[in-house]
Amino acid sequence: MFRPDFDKAGGLVPAIAQDAATGEVLMLAYMNEEAFDATVATGEVHYYSRSRKELWHKGATSGNVQKVVAIRLDCDADAVLVKVDQVGGAACHTGRGSCFYRELQCGEETVCSPMVFDPKEVYK
Repeated sequence: MFRPDFDKAGGLVPAIAQDAATGEVLMLAYMNEEAFDATVATGEVHYYSRSRKELWHKGATSGNVQKVVAIRLDCDADAVLVKVDQVGGAACHTGRGSCFYRELQCGEETVCSPMVFDPKEVYK
């Protein structure tokens, strides 16, 4: 059966969201069984929030949902890659297109993902 081995992973597996069109890595979060099942059932990505200890429908507050294009499992079935169509353009709660928006090149830190929205306006 196509599903992560949640028992082996201690109940949570890392889940990487990747833009299906560009290949850009958008974010890393975690899924439990409920989040994985909700993702498969709805076609929109759900995660498990470790800080809030609850199911989290990506974009429920901001409108920046992730539509599932494909789901992959790694060879050990303890990590998930979800190829997504990122609706609204922002995957990061900071309002950027990717959570991986800081980059170190030649000892210099740069910002490599633009702001899409002002998070203060969304998360009031």
